[in-house]
Amino acid sequence: MKGKNLRIPLAILVTLVLVALPLLSACGSKVADTTKVLKIGMMTPSTGPVPEKGIPGQHGIQDAMEYINNELGGAGGYTIQVSWRDSAYDMAKVGTIVQDFMSEGDIMFTTHSSSEMKAAQGKANEAGFPGLATFISTMNLHPALHIYGPTPDYGDDWVALAKYYKDNIWKGTGKPKMALHLLTGSVGQGTLDGAQAMADELGIEIVATENHAINTTSEIESLTRIKAKNPDVLIISGVPASTAIVIENAKTLGMIPGMTVMCASASFTKSLVDTVTLQSGADAIEGVYGVFHTVSWEDDVPGIAKAKEYCMKNHPSDYGNMDYLSTWATCLTIRQILETAVKNVGYDVLSKGGAEAWKAVEEQGIQKLAGYKVEGLQGGTVTYTAGDNRLDKYLRIYQVTNGKITPLGKWEEAPLIKYTKYGDK
Repeated sequence: MKGKNLRIPLAILVTLVLVALPLLSACGSKVADTTKVLKIGMMTPSTGPVPEKGIPGQHGIQDAMEYINNELGGAGGYTIQVSWRDSAYDMAKVGTIVQDFMSEGDIMFTTHSSSEMKAAQGKANEAGFPGLATFISTMNLHPALHIYGPTPDYGDDWVALAKYYKDNIWKGTGKPKMALHLLTGSVGQGTLDGAQAMADELGIEIVATENHAINTTSEIESLTRIKAKNPDVLIISGVPASTAIVIENAKTLGMIPGMTVMCASASFTKSLVDTVTLQSGADAIEGVYGVFHTVSWEDDVPGIAKAKEYCMKNHPSDYGNMDYLSTWATCLTIRQILETAVKNVGYDVLSKGGAEAWKAVEEQGIQKLAGYKVEGLQGGTVTYTAGDNRLDKYLRIYQVTNGKITPLGKWEEAPLIKYTKYGDK
């Protein structure tokens, strides 16, 4: 009798557990299938001349992929397997890395910087191997081939900064006088492309253009030439370390305060603020404007809580760093690309790698993107538009206020600029 009484509760218990498991799974995390993977290649410049960008970018990738695979179910239920490489910002290495990505069965790849992508894109475009650059330049996207930007490019940065200056800061008559201080290579060239294409239309007079090297230690001479032109505004397009040198030297020469200083997105991050504050005092960076393609760490959007959680758990020193947040957002876009491709062509096509899988990722993943909100971490939605390989078109202006990067105003759309020098029509 006792045995029979025991069987009834046990049966009920087993039934309840079997019913409850799917409900618990639905309410909690979705762990990806680890026996089947979707392979991608990702690189960051974690050593070499720009570790202040590459290391937090690397950490953002690691943490975002942990979140994606352990809580979002990977892409289409399959684990996203990342083959990560350190480029050391050595462009001679980048071509070899991209070839390795293709050979090992990766179905798409990313670079952190536009310079890495410039070194990679010849081989990738020739093979039809789709790639995304978290920070991207005009020369990566024009003409539109197999390389994409999850956000606007450096030419768009210049337009956004120039418009904001003209509409909200400039109080004079006639055309404001602008000077440019540009990192040699794709970062500075992209900004210059935007200025050359749009300055006349926006009513901006470019009075000086200077370049600096990524490892510069002094720009006193170049800034002395700029000072002689008496510009109203200086736009710097560089990386955090080089931009810090320009700002510090401008303060030494008495150009700050007085002249408005604005920064393109590649440099405008917490490490810039920290470096200038340490070397030249908080007053040198206070009030400096910048443009960026993600929300700030203080914005109340759905995706920021998870980014904060994983950052504080795994890499707390990166908290507040925009490079970390940028690669985190890029990883979410990659997940959406792969999830869309899985839905459209199935896992088997993608898992084989090679040209057929690359074509499927591009045509049935990237080019089918529509209305993806990146958990609110970017201003617009990730949407592909034929002939425009920028997958999101929105930027926002920020300013350093009380030592923090603070958003100003609303997100602004960056219309597509046709660059005839790159073959656009």
